[in-house]
Amino acid sequence: MTEVVTTTNEPAVRADNVWKVYGSGAAEVTALRDVSVELARGRFTAVMGPSGSGKSTLMHCLAGLDTVTRGETRIGATRVTGLRDAELTRLRREQIGFIFQQFNLLPTLTARENILLPLAIAGRRPEPDWFDTVVGTVDLRDRLGHRPDQLSGGQQQRVACARALITRPQVVFADEPTGNLDSRSGADVLGFLSRSVREFGRTIVMVTHDPTAAAYADRVIFLADGTVVEDLAAPTTDAVLETMKRLDTQGAAR
Repeated sequence: MTEVVTTTNEPAVRADNVWKVYGSGAAEVTALRDVSVELARGRFTAVMGPSGSGKSTLMHCLAGLDTVTRGETRIGATRVTGLRDAELTRLRREQIGFIFQQFNLLPTLTARENILLPLAIAGRRPEPDWFDTVVGTVDLRDRLGHRPDQLSGGQQQRVACARALITRPQVVFADEPTGNLDSRSGADVLGFLSRSVREFGRTIVMVTHDPTAAAYADRVIFLADGTVVEDLAAPTTDAVLETMKRLDTQGAAR
């Protein structure tokens, strides 16, 4: 089953002149400096950069998990900046999926119940065909009755991926989704994210430090010191590594 998603020229995610400043006075830290990016619909974008570069902060601001100090962010036509808490909750529930490094599964729930949790919270019934498609895509049909402690790390992350897709979100934000996985399990998760773009028309935004993971994306945005310093299309692992080395050299020279 391949879902057809209506496409428009409007970006799926957008940041306009975004600044994020923490603290004040001597303790002030500028995490993002006048960042402007547009992320196309139905594409897989990776965000990379050294520790402290602002990559996770950017993702959190784009997803409405953190506020911006100046500038604005949008999900589709919705201006995220300035939304009230109830409006943000509705936006995240209806249009955004999340995948985190730590899986964030509820230990007392089965895999099936964890996958369906966002729908249960929203008071929505699952669509049987879509549930079957998502579960089949992540290859979990024989593990649905198992709790997280009965699953491997890779299986737990696939449950988290299925949970992120079950509401048919327009955008899925993934924060180091392979960080706690071995290479084979990580490849399974990255393959699922790629397939969700190609077959289901989702938009994926992934923060990663791994060049191999970034090579699954259609585009890699590199941050350093809170600013976008490079934008790489059709990345390969070698191209990502070369870009990282060059940026490290430039950073050391500054």
